[in-house]
Amino acid sequence: MPSSVRIVTFLRRLGVRERNPLSVMEQAFNVRPVAYTGLIKVKAHLRGLLDRLAIDRAVVFGVSGKLWQAIASLITIGVIAVCCTPETQGYYYTFLNLMAVQVFAELGLGNVVVNFASHEWSKLTLCGGNRIAGPEEPLRRLTSLGRFAFRWYAAAGAAVFVLVGAVGWFFFASSPDTTIRWELPWALFCLLVGVRLAGTPFMTLLEGCNQISSVYLCRLIDVVATSVTLWLCIVLGLGLFAPCCSLLAGVLCCVLFLFSRYRHFFRGFFRRSDAGISWRNEILPMQWRIALSFIGGYFTFYLFTPLTFRFEGPAAAGRMGMTFAVASGLSTIASTWVYTRVPRFGLLIARKRFRELDQLFYRLAFLSTTILFVGGLFTWSLAYLLQGKHPFFSTRMLSPLPMGLLFLATLGMQVSLCQAAYLRAHKKEPFLILSIVQGLSTCLSLWVLGRWYGTLGMVAGYLAVVALFALPYGTYVWSRRRKEWHRDIEQA
Repeated sequence: MPSSVRIVTFLRRLGVRERNPLSVMEQAFNVRPVAYTGLIKVKAHLRGLLDRLAIDRAVVFGVSGKLWQAIASLITIGVIAVCCTPETQGYYYTFLNLMAVQVFAELGLGNVVVNFASHEWSKLTLCGGNRIAGPEEPLRRLTSLGRFAFRWYAAAGAAVFVLVGAVGWFFFASSPDTTIRWELPWALFCLLVGVRLAGTPFMTLLEGCNQISSVYLCRLIDVVATSVTLWLCIVLGLGLFAPCCSLLAGVLCCVLFLFSRYRHFFRGFFRRSDAGISWRNEILPMQWRIALSFIGGYFTFYLFTPLTFRFEGPAAAGRMGMTFAVASGLSTIASTWVYTRVPRFGLLIARKRFRELDQLFYRLAFLSTTILFVGGLFTWSLAYLLQGKHPFFSTRMLSPLPMGLLFLATLGMQVSLCQAAYLRAHKKEPFLILSIVQGLSTCLSLWVLGRWYGTLGMVAGYLAVVALFALPYGTYVWSRRRKEWHRDIEQA
């Protein structure tokens, strides 16, 4: 018998019951090896740093996906610049922006599902095989919510294919450029977007049920598959068929992921009755406000490229679309810190732990805006230094001045996005007036200033709307509603 085993056996006879030999020595002699102690300290410091930065598995997956999107967008920019003409680039980004019209079919239900599901999930949990367990009442309400969402998004996907396809067909058919064959790629693109939209409630339900790590892991797989497929198809010369193949790859990856991990989770949604949540009395009061807010957001964020396409042609639309994609990508990365905690916000509100809620929100909002500011400053500085030295930045991106104004407006909007996530976790929508007025003001400024002053006028008008109206009014609404709602909940 080895001597180490004899020592452990002897110590156990003395009353030391630890199974790990190292723990036996620690308990018997109250000592730890130096290397082991150092490793423990390093691990503790690392965990403390991650806690201060609010980094967990969900954030790691979410940020990894957004970083991949940011890096992939740069690679996509290079691949398009090498393999596509400026006109094809303009059609590509206009495809993406026109497809944002699907917000009119979704009508904000995804945001409603996440917030309602998080409140019901505060009383439920997962058991073996990822099956839902808990009291009957919240389980029935959750499954009722899910079944309603499945029906809604199936109809929304069909509407996107028919209606948005028709709108895009009319838009491109009236374009002066007729050398690019866009008809069949546009039809396939609309079909696949409709299919993808029909599958949205599966992810929103999981997100509302606090399965954030799995949701963002699936999205990471999705963005990797879609971007790699897009590059291969562009290099192979498929042109505008490339985004269609990219969407198909993403849909297949999501289907396989959900079936392999959560088939038992969703099985109950197709077996239980619809009795539970009332759409008219509970969902509709929040959904119509969210819907109008999102429609206002469409006029705020998604008219830049189509109007540039209309006023200045496909090449200018490509420059605007690519620059706006970079700004939006940075904002999406920064928003990960807040959006991954939205179900947590709902749980804290349902349990009336408002102090913990505020502390968590302040820390996450500060991290989100700081990350966006640093990323935007670095990107703009790089573009400013390389402008004129590299032909890519003068032919495929906006010049430094409109780019800087666009980044400043994006930073102001980031604050409003954080405030909206906080308030919507209360299952209410207080930003309705803000979104409508901001959307109409942005649309008007884009149309007038874009027609007379081009892209510089567009981004200058956008910055003015954000700085003079959206940011101050949004902060006022957030401060007032937060105090009122918390007081009402505590009194109730």
